[in-house]
Amino acid sequence: MSQVHYELFVRRKVGAQWTLEIASENRAHALQTAEDVLEQGRAVAVRVSKETLDTDTGEYKSIAIFTKGMVDGGKPKKDVEERDPLCIQPADLYTAHARDRIGRLLEGWLARHKATPFELLHRPDLVEQLEASGTDLQHALQKIAIPEAEARGQSVHEIIRHFQGLVERTVANLMKAFKKGALPDLDKEGFAKAAERLVADPDRHFLLGAGVAASIAPATSWSEKIARLLDLADAAPDDPRARAAALGAIEQPLAEIIGSRAGMADLLETKDDLGSTLAAMTRMTGGNAVEALIRIESGVRSCMPELSGTARRLSVWLAGDDFPTVRKAIAERVLTELNGVRRLKPQDAEAEIEFLRALAMSLTAAAGRILQAEDIQAAFTTRSKTLLNGDFIEALLGRDRSAHEEIKMLIRLAENVMGAVNKRNAGRWLNANISAMRFEKELRQGPDSPVAKLSQLAGLQRSVTRSGLVREDYEPLCAKLGDIGALIESDSRLLAMLVRAPAPLPHRLQLLAKLAMGESGPTGPVADKARAEALKLARDPSSREQLAGSPQTMDLIKTLVGKAA
Repeated sequence: MSQVHYELFVRRKVGAQWTLEIASENRAHALQTAEDVLEQGRAVAVRVSKETLDTDTGEYKSIAIFTKGMVDGGKPKKDVEERDPLCIQPADLYTAHARDRIGRLLEGWLARHKATPFELLHRPDLVEQLEASGTDLQHALQKIAIPEAEARGQSVHEIIRHFQGLVERTVANLMKAFKKGALPDLDKEGFAKAAERLVADPDRHFLLGAGVAASIAPATSWSEKIARLLDLADAAPDDPRARAAALGAIEQPLAEIIGSRAGMADLLETKDDLGSTLAAMTRMTGGNAVEALIRIESGVRSCMPELSGTARRLSVWLAGDDFPTVRKAIAERVLTELNGVRRLKPQDAEAEIEFLRALAMSLTAAAGRILQAEDIQAAFTTRSKTLLNGDFIEALLGRDRSAHEEIKMLIRLAENVMGAVNKRNAGRWLNANISAMRFEKELRQGPDSPVAKLSQLAGLQRSVTRSGLVREDYEPLCAKLGDIGALIESDSRLLAMLVRAPAPLPHRLQLLAKLAMGESGPTGPVADKARAEALKLARDPSSREQLAGSPQTMDLIKTLVGKAA
């Protein structure tokens, strides 16, 4: 960490203790994450503090810069049993929870050394580099000791001393095994032989983990590390017990790399494209369900990038039952990003809607394997909110579209947002544009023929009805479109011209019937007037002979009579 950084503490429930969530050198990131944690219901209160290093004492001075939520919602409970216990033994640092905390405390240092918490705990060379780095380890201990001391009513010094002793014992165990030559060399011995030899050893998880960490150490990128891990997976033994131990040792670092933003971006080569990254992640874990959807849905097919190289190899493994923790890491990453505020396609709002639709269809098709259906719906409901703010709408509509094109785009947006509140907000945007004088003026004074204009209005009515809006929202929109159609008809006197046209009666009646049934014109006043004119023509005694020779027209008239009744 630099001399100034920001720490986010969260209170999970009323009366609970403050716990460290993240530490970041980016103030905006810490504040945004605090808002996201509250919005997603992962905490009842948040607090962001600014930590400034005192170069004289080597300690950080803390100033709270942001608090929100139920900060004073209750006193901390005295029941120690409900608190997570401190790590006591070196083995406690190797648990998934402890590795996750280590990854957050040493995020900057690990990123600079292209290493995961798993590797740090299993590689003597990395431990030596961390100890030689100066203040990185000391700062990490301080960051975790302050909230722990506050939560447990102990002094910061006492907590730091406890963790220092734990770290020293852990390092001593690792260095002792290294000097004794107990750590396997998988490149020389072979992964299968080492796993079979160590399967009965009580320390097999630690020893195999050290062998795996050493085997991927020469890799210079996250993608290369994943490739080396998959090479080891391919070489895993066939014996069930040895295979389970071998794949378990591979799964831990693989999940840590895949769960990180940098690791996934390097694997998929989509660093600055969140939409393509999430699409590739979904395809990589969705298995046959997503592949089948890609074959039958052109919209999904156009958004799902082809997997190649290491990503394709990993997708083959994830299609089976191995590496459930890796699939979980990917699922959590997908949920986190969907619930976040980052744009999927920052430069193309229209493409963002298409990618969101493709992701929703793909994740729903693979529901149960990647994510649960209720989690998918909640995530897309949250993401839909970001599509209805003014900035996104402005980017979506642009400046060069006609009023008609803008309304079509807003209907497309309404079709793809989820949640009753979001649907209603989409309806409000549509209402504002349809009711605008610009749209009415554009249609009435535009160069298209009256028939074409009425046909456009009819198409908009059908699209609005199918957009997923509730009846209370879409009926007023359809009524407004019908009123504009009446103005266009009045301007051109289209129906009067049709009635008096020199064309054969069956032809005129067919045109009027299509207008009356909302096929070639909007429902509302135009349709009602067209129905009345058609029935008037049909009842004229002089029309019977002409209608007798046109059964198709007679059927249309019967349909109109039935609707009128």
